[in-house]
Amino acid sequence: MKELDIEALVDNLPEVLAFVDKQLEAADCSMKIQMQIDLAVEEIFVNIANYAYDPETGPATLRVEVKPDGSAVIITFIDHGIPYDPLAKADPDITLGVEQREIGGLGIFLVKKNMDDIRYEYLNGSNILTIIKRLSS
Repeated sequence: MKELDIEALVDNLPEVLAFVDKQLEAADCSMKIQMQIDLAVEEIFVNIANYAYDPETGPATLRVEVKPDGSAVIITFIDHGIPYDPLAKADPDITLGVEQREIGGLGIFLVKKNMDDIRYEYLNGSNILTIIKRLSS
């Protein structure tokens, strides 16, 4: 497992993506799956940067673990910000027109659709969001 401790700032997104991509490339992850994971990582990290410590900033930790058999990658995001379960909100109704939909929620919806599993827990003052993606079909 590799770990990155970083200030939760949108400006740090390139460093976060480079860290994740390095682990994915070492696992011979396909470009398609890497792009799906990058989309999820970007959405989650930007949400942490924009909302977890609002109006302040604070730390975030990313853990990337590739299963020993190479079958999946597990990415965990940890912050000590405002408790928030992004999975508690209902998915947006994508059958409605853009004008009729509520603002927000589409990013987490895309994360749910692109990842094989997503879990949230609030433990010891920390938001812990874990995404899992199989690396093979």
